[in-house]
Amino acid sequence: MVNGSKTWNTYGQYADWIFCLVRTDNSVKKQEGISFLLIDMKSPGITLKPIVLLDGHAEVNEVFFDDVRVPVNNLIGEENKGWTYAKVLLTHERTNISGVPRGKRRLAALKKTAGETADGFGSNMMENAMFRHKLAEIEIELQALEYSELRTLAALSVGKAPGPESSILKIVGTELAQKMDELFVELAGYNCLPFVPEQFEDGFQGEPIGPGNSAAAALTYFNNRKLSIFGGSNEIQRNIISKAVLGL
Repeated sequence: MVNGSKTWNTYGQYADWIFCLVRTDNSVKKQEGISFLLIDMKSPGITLKPIVLLDGHAEVNEVFFDDVRVPVNNLIGEENKGWTYAKVLLTHERTNISGVPRGKRRLAALKKTAGETADGFGSNMMENAMFRHKLAEIEIELQALEYSELRTLAALSVGKAPGPESSILKIVGTELAQKMDELFVELAGYNCLPFVPEQFEDGFQGEPIGPGNSAAAALTYFNNRKLSIFGGSNEIQRNIISKAVLGL
């Protein structure tokens, strides 16, 4: 039987299954004695409580487990080897979190929005030297991130597993995404202050607020503060790099 809770479960209200790392042996050190279970979300004893965010949406949830029975067949791999499997999954997850394709789309959107945003001096922000400098820095970092990710993917294609480079990709990718969020807010200015939730609904017929997606700039900025936390916080990733690469 499984007892405990999991918080910040993203879109768990739509899930049919959840995988959990559960402690199955208290007599060994904490990295061991953990098993990997696949649990049906309709199992008796599971309660899901939505967490409503500032934008009014329940993107994340708390999940409570009270004497939840899990069939033996739902054990993934060997008992007490769950953390070993999880570490492998996390390296792939962190590689994916780097978000190069998403970064390219957002960079293109930044340039488009900058070209539509007046700079207050008779031109637009795409012609503003200081803003162009910030954009150039981001584009250079994104291209370097892409090449690093491609090297990791090339290694995967011949059967190798990602190592500490996945932590590097995760750190750089998430912090780069947050830098883009800051530029979107800079472009939106006061246009990102009004919260008009109906503007984000299908069929909205009102007047858009500001150029581009200005109304969502602040919401995206605040929501994406989580990027440097999930998948293992960036502080933990730096510890992994220090140990694995530098031997500290």
